[in-house]
Amino acid sequence: MSGNGSPAGRRGGAGTAVRRRRRRLADEREEARVYRDLAARRSGEDREILLALAEAEERHAAHWERLLGDDAGPPRRGDIRSRLLAFLARRFGSVFVLALAQRAERRSPYDTDYEATRAMAADERVHEEVVRGLAARGRARVSGTFRAAVFGANDGLVSNLALVLGVAGGGAGTSTVLLTGLAGLLSGALSMGAGEYISVRSQRELLAASAPDTADAPHVIPHLDVDSNELALVYRARGIPAEEAQRRADELLEGYARGRPVPIGGAEQSGDEVVGTGWGAAISSFVFFASGAAVPVLPFLFGLEGPTTLVAAAVLVGLALLLTGATVGVLSGGPPLRRALRQLAIGAGAAATTYALGSVFGAVVS
Repeated sequence: MSGNGSPAGRRGGAGTAVRRRRRRLADEREEARVYRDLAARRSGEDREILLALAEAEERHAAHWERLLGDDAGPPRRGDIRSRLLAFLARRFGSVFVLALAQRAERRSPYDTDYEATRAMAADERVHEEVVRGLAARGRARVSGTFRAAVFGANDGLVSNLALVLGVAGGGAGTSTVLLTGLAGLLSGALSMGAGEYISVRSQRELLAASAPDTADAPHVIPHLDVDSNELALVYRARGIPAEEAQRRADELLEGYARGRPVPIGGAEQSGDEVVGTGWGAAISSFVFFASGAAVPVLPFLFGLEGPTTLVAAAVLVGLALLLTGATVGVLSGGPPLRRALRQLAIGAGAAATTYALGSVFGAVVS
């Protein structure tokens, strides 16, 4: 046996260090490639930010190249997560990829890697916040439609599985269970679509009622008394401190005096970005509810009978719930597995409760 102080032990330790450095180098190159692929699909400020991130990752890669020296060897691919991220970035370049990149930055090993500099570890933490900001813009743009899609899919999966199991637990035949499931799919999808349309339209109307008046209010600004007016109160009413409100009011008046008017409300997020559109949410909710509700009906459509049908329906719905839960976890920046198991537990609990109640009612009726 050879201890750490022996030549063999030192060679083994050196070999481990080289492998670790090569892995770090490959991962940094892969991350730089991801950001450059994302930048190729963007323009303006987003493109500049992503290119700056790519340059930072290449700077980190240069650190590992210097440590490796002649041991760097030929270029290697990063780990499976980095390669998957690079593949998605080349194919999609969407908020989904940014959410994955955010999680990748959070998992940086540099806090515990003694060969990584403190500046590199700090860079990775800053990169996470930068990517979080970029992803937040995309999340805001899809938040309304995405919420309707996730809610619709999960509601369709859980409610129709519970309906099918409840009717089956009551002793109904296969044809009755199938008819019930199809009726639940159609009625639920229509109800969800209509409900989402009304909900989003109402929310947008509420936001519009609170938004600054950009049509009439600006026309009176040039006629205000410069020394005595209530313009600063507009900003104070929106939670801005008095001194800052007065500064903004003065800047606004000065801009109009010089022929450079600025919006009275500042840069505020629109209702479209926050909640989406009514039709978008309605169509998304209808389609995804119908898709989810169709899953527990599939075994009956394929002619399965008896307990096997119920087991197959439960398994299919369970897999779908895991998928939707993991998707929500990725896009929200949370742990996908935990979100997936939470979705599964909630759906299984609802379905089991309905089946038990259906069995009790069926026994009572019979």
